[in-house]
Amino acid sequence: MPRRRRRLRSSTVALGSMGVLAAALTSCGSEPDKRCVDRDSYDLLAGGYKIVNDGKCGTGTAAAARADAAWYYDPDVDGRRADDGTFSRSEAVDRDGFGCSGSGGG
Repeated sequence: MPRRRRRLRSSTVALGSMGVLAAALTSCGSEPDKRCVDRDSYDLLAGGYKIVNDGKCGTGTAAAARADAAWYYDPDVDGRRADDGTFSRSEAVDRDGFGCSGSGGG
């Protein structure tokens, strides 16, 4: 008896295509996740850098001049602490995958 070729249902193809499209669109954004952290607050036991108000990472503000605050990209966040990230935006974009590049293109 000859083998019949199995046909995929249109719903299977549509759902599979949507999954691939969703993964491609969300895997490489133009801006990685970032948190404003106090660079002087790192504590391994507490869970990393203390997250501070975003205004402290602004440029040219008096608050930024007083605090050693900086953007911390692509961190693991636990409560008010951030760890396992990078202070380099281009490095954070490069490690996102699916053709991401330091130019921020997707």
